[in-house]
Amino acid sequence: MGFILETEHLTKTYSGKDAIKDISLHIAEGEIYGLIGRNGAGKTTIMRIISGLSTQTSGSYSLFGKKGAEMRREMHNVGVLIESPGLYPELSAQENLKIKCIAMGVDYKKYVDRLLKTVGLENVSAKKGAGSFSLGMRQRLGIALALVGDPKIIILDEPINGLDPQGIVEVRHTLEKLCKEMGITIMISSHILDELGKLADRYGIIHEGRLLDEFSVDELHERCGQYVRIQTNNNEAAMNLLSKNGFGNVGLDNDMKIRVSEHLSESARMARLIVEAGLDLDELYVNNVSLEDYYLSVTGGNHNG
Repeated sequence: MGFILETEHLTKTYSGKDAIKDISLHIAEGEIYGLIGRNGAGKTTIMRIISGLSTQTSGSYSLFGKKGAEMRREMHNVGVLIESPGLYPELSAQENLKIKCIAMGVDYKKYVDRLLKTVGLENVSAKKGAGSFSLGMRQRLGIALALVGDPKIIILDEPINGLDPQGIVEVRHTLEKLCKEMGITIMISSHILDELGKLADRYGIIHEGRLLDEFSVDELHERCGQYVRIQTNNNEAAMNLLSKNGFGNVGLDNDMKIRVSEHLSESARMARLIVEAGLDLDELYVNNVSLEDYYLSVTGGNHNG
């Protein structure tokens, strides 16, 4: 797998205290990478360093496989929205984009209409100032600003924070379109785990400045998906019995307990078959762990924003 962005042992220290410590992230081209953590965990610090808005105390990072001066020449391929969008409230969406284009030295005629359509703001009046936009509209305009120059990766810090449900859906659909239809890699941070669970392809959990885990969506499903766990006095016989009776994906976990990943609503039938076969049923339960549950199990604490 080729990584478009990697960090190696990234550390940032303020007044002798580590804001982040030994962070090694791996973001693949064409994916949505969700950086998970409560407020103050270190997500924004990581993003500010990667975006060139801050410097690390130690460690390094690479973009497109390049470091140092070569990497800095690639920064035009990075779009950034950290914290709130820097909008001119009295100016329209079109005018805000035009100013960003001029500042970046690109032809605004090439971008303004196209980017407004990309983020779903093409029908907003050119006379309406951005200060009167809803929060969701402002966030989508901020994403449009990050897309000026056709970056290959965009870095978004808490873009859905504070949005109402409709605003969250609008931003999610925009990001899915950017990644799946336009091939843009997205790094997004959030503490709204339910929403990231619908959006990201891979995840990194940041807690108290440290990376505790990094995993793909398939690995998340393996760890957090539904399955039935069973323990009997003869697991091999029980597995054969379940397979012969139409239950698929029957196997053993690392702790040698049976895992069944299909027909979970028929757990009562599983139990009946095992007991009627004369086996001792020591344990049977349905495991249904959410992304938030997994986050809490990894961090060992409450999820408080």
